[in-house]
Amino acid sequence: GPPGTGKTLFAKGLAKHSGLEYAILTGGDVAPLGRDAVTEIHKLFDWANASNKGLLLFVDEADAFLRRRSVEHISEDLRNALNAFLYRTGEATGKFMLVYASNQPDQFDWAINDRIDEMVEFQLPGLEERKRMVSLYMKKYLLDQQDAAKGRAITVEDIEDNHIDEAAKATEHFSGREIAKLAIAWQAAAYGSVDATFNPSIMRSVLEVHCLQKAQKEAWLKKSGGAKSFAEDALIKDIEN
Repeated sequence: GPPGTGKTLFAKGLAKHSGLEYAILTGGDVAPLGRDAVTEIHKLFDWANASNKGLLLFVDEADAFLRRRSVEHISEDLRNALNAFLYRTGEATGKFMLVYASNQPDQFDWAINDRIDEMVEFQLPGLEERKRMVSLYMKKYLLDQQDAAKGRAITVEDIEDNHIDEAAKATEHFSGREIAKLAIAWQAAAYGSVDATFNPSIMRSVLEVHCLQKAQKEAWLKKSGGAKSFAEDALIKDIEN
């Protein structure tokens, strides 16, 4: 799924509720190891196999490491590390569980796809989900927030349910992380006002800026010739339906 939709949070929760120990590795951690990557990969799996409780190994941004070996720009060291990873994950085991998170799962080496038993898609939040997120983060960053340094709380004025609905509709194709950052921006704007007040006017002005920034990021992505964004893909699906 796209960035900011809760993949990492899900993996941590899975480890906690399963009773397993867990370790987090990012795809970008492997390349800097250079020639030592193969040795470190073997050490990692030796450690996993030695766990008494069992281990959940979470590989975040996994496509940065587990990408197709056929691509020209993958280094020899990284290719060797991938081969070592494949060697250690070729058979079923009760000692450890692997969880991958990726924004670009189409970049995975086919041998990695062959090792995946279950896939969980994390989509961008729908309207009702965005309403709950706006309310949740508004409570966290505005209603419950106290500026200890200045000794003053934020005063929320005239914010009704219809304003929550308005923000939820305007943030279509926003991720959960982007909605959280919007609420943090609302908090900053409120503290930046003369009397630390948050009202519909401030809410709308900050929301408009974030919507424009979101559109600009999508335009940059499209112009760069990069992978089609999840938001753009979702928009196309909306049009087709």
